[in-house]
Amino acid sequence: MKTKPVIAAGAILALAAALAACTGGGDETTDGGNDATNCTNTISKTDAPVVTMWAWYPNMETVVDNFNADNDDVQVCWTNAGAGGDAYDKFQTAISAGSGAPDVMMIEADRVPAFQIQEALVDLTDLGYEDVKDNFSEGAWKDVSVGDAIYGAPVDGGPMGMIYRTDIFEQYGLTAPTTWAELETTAQALKDAGGPVFASFAANQPATATAYFYGNGAEPFTYDPSAEGEIGINLNSPEIKEVLDYWDGLVDKGLVGTEDQFTPEYIAGVIGGDYATYLSAAWAPGYLQGAGVGEGADAGVWATAPMPQWDPDNPIAINWGGSAFVVSSQAQNPELAAKVAFGVYADQASLDEGWQDQIIFPLNVDVLDSTEFQDYEVPFFSGQQANKEVYVPAANAYTGMTYTPLGQYYYSALTNQIAAIIDGSATGSEAADALQADVVAYAEEQGFTVK
Repeated sequence: MKTKPVIAAGAILALAAALAACTGGGDETTDGGNDATNCTNTISKTDAPVVTMWAWYPNMETVVDNFNADNDDVQVCWTNAGAGGDAYDKFQTAISAGSGAPDVMMIEADRVPAFQIQEALVDLTDLGYEDVKDNFSEGAWKDVSVGDAIYGAPVDGGPMGMIYRTDIFEQYGLTAPTTWAELETTAQALKDAGGPVFASFAANQPATATAYFYGNGAEPFTYDPSAEGEIGINLNSPEIKEVLDYWDGLVDKGLVGTEDQFTPEYIAGVIGGDYATYLSAAWAPGYLQGAGVGEGADAGVWATAPMPQWDPDNPIAINWGGSAFVVSSQAQNPELAAKVAFGVYADQASLDEGWQDQIIFPLNVDVLDSTEFQDYEVPFFSGQQANKEVYVPAANAYTGMTYTPLGQYYYSALTNQIAAIIDGSATGSEAADALQADVVAYAEEQGFTVK
């Protein structure tokens, strides 16, 4: 009998703090697991059964209060157990201990398979999925699926676009490139005119590079747990080599910056006009504003455009980040927990506050299709209707990624190879070959059969 491969808990814990896109946070409180006496919020309907939940959205208390007010048969006891890696570490500890996990947990989509393979999550296919499946696109559902099973209720995502500085574009007579070839030509013209670098290629952003791979039609992984431990790894395909060689060329020509992103130095450069563009997700304005971008000398200079394409006749939408609610296998009542997972960020008031005040990008089609959302004049973009022009079309066209239990190791390995490209010790193609060998060896060490 074949046995299921088991990802070493130590490896998961070591990598749990790797890049977390689209995360927020507040003051950490004691994690209560399934202990419903340790809530951050106040439960008013004390006779109803309680579902415990860990989540880190900044407005989570309001969201939970909205859900509790609308439901008499279940109430949510919410705890902020930390954001991203902090919460994942605690969840992994509870998984290993066999107790202490919440009923429902907020999780990024790329983390789902690593917990699913440990049998830590509940398949939601028969627990209300059919009632809400039309609320989200196929791409949104694919991101929270493992094989044919659904392990999360989507909430927000990160359809990507090209954020750019209108002052730099006007000064140097630039227009937003629509293809990657045009981007290189534009970047070279900007450099030749004495302008700043056009964009950034940072080693600490492996999720962005992965999105670029998908944008060229690559399929880095195939994975279905029903295949009894098999995994497909194709990280040195022609499509991926083309992407890495392209960025290698931009680095060699000095057309892009290579500083780590999400650092004070990088943000100072963004504010100071050291970069003409920021290739990022729909949640980026919220992150940038939170870091002080667009409030001083660089206020009123930002706009956004669709991502460049390899083949404009066959465009591919890409995504960076996104969160969902999962049900823990330690849930005391999986049916009620699933109701919470599917409903806790689904009411109109919470969705509206999410995009109007918290600046997340909701994936619920009722929001995406609404005139109010599409016609919204985004203040960060000086009133541009960015949702209609860029992000809604990208969200609707996005077909999803295949995530695997190897995800965090893969991100670490990709970070190392991007660093090698940046320091000149490897070409893009050489980095892809090394990446393939590294991740295949790790997969085999973890008991997978690589195909």
